[in-house]
Amino acid sequence: MSKEKKMLINSQEHLDGITGAYPRAMYKSVGYTQKDLNKPIIGVVSSWSEFHPGSYPNKELAQFVKSGIWAAGGTPVEFHTIAVCDAIAQGVGMHYSLPSREVVAAEIEVMVGSGGFDGLVFLPSCDKSPGGMLMAAARLNLPTIFLPPGPMLSHFDENGNQRIMSDIKEAMGRFKKGAIDEKQFESIETDTCTTIGVCGMMGTGNTMGCLIEALGMSLPGTSTTPSVYAEKRRQAKETGERIVEMVRENLRPSQILTRENFENAVRFLMAIGGSTNAVLHLPAIAGEAGVELTLDRIDEISASTPVVAKYKPSSKYTLWDFYQAGGVGAIFKVIEPLLNKDVLTVTGKHITSYIGEVRQWETIRTLDNPLQPQGGIVVLKGNLAPDGAVIKVSGVKDAPKRQVGEAKVFESEEHLMEHIMNKVINPGDVLVIRNEGPAGGPGMREMSIPAAIITGMGLGDSVAMITDGRFSGATRGFCIGHVSPEAYAGGPIAIVQDGDMIEIDIEHKKLNLMLSDEEIAERLAKLPKPKPPVDKGFLGVYSRNVGPAHRGAVLENKEKSRQ
Repeated sequence: MSKEKKMLINSQEHLDGITGAYPRAMYKSVGYTQKDLNKPIIGVVSSWSEFHPGSYPNKELAQFVKSGIWAAGGTPVEFHTIAVCDAIAQGVGMHYSLPSREVVAAEIEVMVGSGGFDGLVFLPSCDKSPGGMLMAAARLNLPTIFLPPGPMLSHFDENGNQRIMSDIKEAMGRFKKGAIDEKQFESIETDTCTTIGVCGMMGTGNTMGCLIEALGMSLPGTSTTPSVYAEKRRQAKETGERIVEMVRENLRPSQILTRENFENAVRFLMAIGGSTNAVLHLPAIAGEAGVELTLDRIDEISASTPVVAKYKPSSKYTLWDFYQAGGVGAIFKVIEPLLNKDVLTVTGKHITSYIGEVRQWETIRTLDNPLQPQGGIVVLKGNLAPDGAVIKVSGVKDAPKRQVGEAKVFESEEHLMEHIMNKVINPGDVLVIRNEGPAGGPGMREMSIPAAIITGMGLGDSVAMITDGRFSGATRGFCIGHVSPEAYAGGPIAIVQDGDMIEIDIEHKKLNLMLSDEEIAERLAKLPKPKPPVDKGFLGVYSRNVGPAHRGAVLENKEKSRQ
């Protein structure tokens, strides 16, 4: 029986002996000494760029991480990976956002696989880089620790309200409606991002940063400490020191990224009403760790997890308020009876060591007095979404629990935006946006700007949006995404016509096209085979190989799946 090839080597295997002269010469040419090369080699993987505020702190933070590695007797080797900013990518650029997660994971795999590292420190940014880095950590299974960059500080407007990025998008709708003038609009645009760091809302960036800590993959308290704080630099140094200890202890992600820890992370997500994008990322990360995390299981956990905290855009509170209240540890304190406690973390201790005190009760509720009795994200199923769809109920204020409305169908985000900007949107409309799924988009674009404009027009809870694309963590309102199967794969969303009646029943978790089974089957049978949206470049590769949203939109072995 043939043995599987060993795909990773440690630094001493790589650097020892006569053949090690090749890589030793390379290291020595950039300043490393032989003494340095005899120590554990730690890759410091930073998503730094000058592209956006969430990445910008990582260049400096990496230096503090490296100082901690040196102090603990290791040798740091820094390299960078990409980090797309969803705010900049809005519109056409959003085709590349979700696919960038796969690139981050692959880029790190390639660099580490070719380099001979003993341990890794990951400095993620926003949105997709945390997911990609966690996928890489699980895939490589080397001792690994994370340092989330932390949120930016908030700007306070003339009324004492904190501004965050989603306020800009909603201001578009208010400006279109005439509720604010051009000077006010410009002020919101200019002053909202006050410092560097991840945008100060519970969008996907901070949701994923907090989930890294909730999974036990970063030191306690690191995800919510503001990026500009001196405390963050001390945390960076402690992170560097800890990874050298982890290498000596041989503590690996496979010991941490277990089913029980993933279920803790899902509970945390539901308790804070976090981003729906996490429902894409967690199954993808779990899959790399050899754990099956299905939409059905996520929904089961949501049903038994009350919402005990909400942050912008779902309330007036920001990540600054969450930090002041105690962050991840405070939520763990509240939901402690629901946690799997005997799970390891990067500290070498159990997750219970992350439980902290609730320093302020203004933004955090108790289990017996929650904001909502069930989790912030609900999975809907029905003949319109046989494999599932998701809605962030923590971001819906006054939407009816059941609504039947007339469909208005749009073939793309651009088609919808043209309608919003030039035609009337009425309360009760059900806007169906298709051809935006993982393969058909490609890239599963988020509909956050149209959703925010509708909210800014005062219609966020009365106009439903349904799409095989996705929504931002910064989205609030009556928004249903991740409809699966997607239109490109022949899902029922492909056959919806203007005027069809659609039932949305949040209470009973249903999403139905109100047609007979015979009519649905007849329309599906007449669907033409769609043309590939892209046939070249990475997006072409992605479109041909990406799996469905309900399995995390990961690249799949299509030949194997057909067997």
